[in-house]
Amino acid sequence: MTPNPAGPEPGPGIAARQAVMALCADASRGELEAALARLDVPPAEDLRPPQTGLVMATGRIGGDGRPFNLGEVSVTRAAIRLADGPTGFAYHLGRDRSKARLAAILDALWQDPAQRDRVEAALAEAAGRAEADRRQAARRTAATRVEFLTVARGED
Repeated sequence: MTPNPAGPEPGPGIAARQAVMALCADASRGELEAALARLDVPPAEDLRPPQTGLVMATGRIGGDGRPFNLGEVSVTRAAIRLADGPTGFAYHLGRDRSKARLAAILDALWQDPAQRDRVEAALAEAAGRAEADRRQAARRTAATRVEFLTVARGED
């Protein structure tokens, strides 16, 4: 068996946490605030205060061509520790430091198995909006789809 250069495949717990972290990164600050308002949140201390920096975004033509630099994008990150011990981390595109901190708090809360279902229920509104946005984008993309048909000409 050859090792995966990207690291081990994510297990179900890791994949679920990644999905919640992606949802928090995609949600608006208002949606995160509303989710936290529905939860009992212990005090949180900053392990690393929210910071904004630049990251080079890369792309590939056709998804499998040579990588090329698109340009720099702003990314904000935060790391917190809740008073009862769990730590949370968050990264998102943009410069909204309070959004990054809110997402890190939700990440820490989600890691507690007793809080997990409540956190996911609190984020249900943001998940519904994100799914509606994805469906809308898929409809717009499908409207521009072109079908190519090749007809054999009968010549050898």
